[in-house]
Amino acid sequence: MDVHEYQAKELLASFGVPIPKGAVAFSPDQAVYAATEMGGGHWAVKAQIHAGARGKAGGIRLCRSTHEVREAANDLLGRRLVTHQTGPEGKPVQRVYIECADAFERELYLGIVLDRKVERVRVVASKSGGMDIEEIAATDPDALLQVVVEPAVGLQAFEARELAFQLGLNIKQVGAAVKTIMSAYRAFRDCDATMLEVNPLVVTRDDRVLALDAKMSFDDNAMFRRRAIADMHDPSQSDPREAQAAEHNLSYIGLDGEIGCIVNGAGLAMATMDMIKHAGGEPANFLDVGGGASPQRVATAFRLVLSDQNVRAILVNIFAGINRCDWIAEGVVQAAREVKIGVPLVVRLAGTNVEAGKAILEKSGLDLITADTLTEAAEKAVAAVRAAH
Repeated sequence: MDVHEYQAKELLASFGVPIPKGAVAFSPDQAVYAATEMGGGHWAVKAQIHAGARGKAGGIRLCRSTHEVREAANDLLGRRLVTHQTGPEGKPVQRVYIECADAFERELYLGIVLDRKVERVRVVASKSGGMDIEEIAATDPDALLQVVVEPAVGLQAFEARELAFQLGLNIKQVGAAVKTIMSAYRAFRDCDATMLEVNPLVVTRDDRVLALDAKMSFDDNAMFRRRAIADMHDPSQSDPREAQAAEHNLSYIGLDGEIGCIVNGAGLAMATMDMIKHAGGEPANFLDVGGGASPQRVATAFRLVLSDQNVRAILVNIFAGINRCDWIAEGVVQAAREVKIGVPLVVRLAGTNVEAGKAILEKSGLDLITADTLTEAAEKAVAAVRAAH
């Protein structure tokens, strides 16, 4: 789960990470009021979306008057901001963050990430702030400073101090940087985050070290114990189909292909998409209906898949263990009655109550294509798409 910049900064500030003064606004009037209340003569108006590279896309405006603040907020609010991380469809801007734009001397980079490969938390820092981490890694990999945290003891102050010295900070700045790094690590650890990025982390003329930007992502599986963070979720930033799937306890991720997939089990869903690719097709989605899917959930899965206008065929692949093939078959029949499918439907059933499931499909009179193996099902789905073209 992702949160907005202003939400990430609120969390960081609660753990002691210094941040500039700022306030969120949902209208131009609120933006002007926030700038007036903060005082000063320079402000940044930042579009709040779940994506990076906002500055390059015109999503961050520097203003020298409240009139410019109003114009910037009016221009950003209600538009779809397109960056290289959002894709061509962009993301809607429904709120902006007004922040004091105080002068600073240096931009640094600080990131904390859960490195699943080594099963450790990795802290990454660089002297090159304000750039994408991928760009830093490609142009100057030696500039990346890294600490792999020992989980038994956590990040130690001496490790943060070594990073601060390697960043070229003076003695006074080192003390401020160590506090910021340690506080950011505690926020990452105690909030069940999987990624925290401060880019840039800036050094001011009076030797303060501030988080000028912040991005945080969290472990979805831990949100049951982080209700305050879960409540920060902004559905407008997600694919509407993914939000609808979550409401029905379905795991759905939209892709760019033409063959919709309805599968039980994440591993089998991945294998199904691989087999479609192997057969020469492109999957339109990842969709796991789970181990105990009812006919109602299967019907909901059909509606989600068919809401994608690019879908030219649907492949249902069920290997029932906890689940039951007759439940899935009932769900297919129910979906066909409630929703006009309108595309070729390939069904492969195996496992618990498979004969009962096949009998239900046969008696339904539905125009569908059956298969006994995953390979056969994938090949028939790809052939159906090609025939439709």
